Amino acid sequence: MGKTLVTYFSASGVTKKLAETIAETQKWDIKEIEPAVPYSDADLNWTDSHSRSTVEMRDKDSRPEMKQPIDVSGYDTIFVGFPIWWGVAPHVVNTFLESQDFSGKTIVPFATSGGSGMGHTADELQKSAPGAHVRNGRVMSARESGKAVAQWIDGLNLQFI
Repeated sequence: MGKTLVTYFSASGVTKKLAETIAETQKWDIKEIEPAVPYSDADLNWTDSHSRSTVEMRDKDSRPEMKQPIDVSGYDTIFVGFPIWWGVAPHVVNTFLESQDFSGKTIVPFATSGGSGMGHTADELQKSAPGAHVRNGRVMSARESGKAVAQWIDGLNLQFI
């Protein structure tokens, strides 16, 4: 499988907890996808049609700037975590994927959600990482046990990719 990195975007800390569980159970490196401008509670109010997150998600070309780049050149497999927003990954995740060449790398999405599934998230992420092999992802709870996470990862059969 080669060297693996866990990356994540977490606006409220929920996805961060899951990413840490994944990284800790596998002893993998972990890096946060941080927007240049952090999201406030008002920015995350999905019921407000003028909130930052709503405006960004309505615009498929929106690419919020990252605080700093994450170098993936030394990794073969990158787990990418995020909350599901409007049925897909927040656009800052696309910013991350479009920031470098993921050709030949395997991307494994994972997400947290208040009720949505992954939908077509893998297809949307593939557009931002041409040449990468984007696996179908999984929505999990931030309270997922290390054992459950390890079983999920074992079931991915990543060594055969």
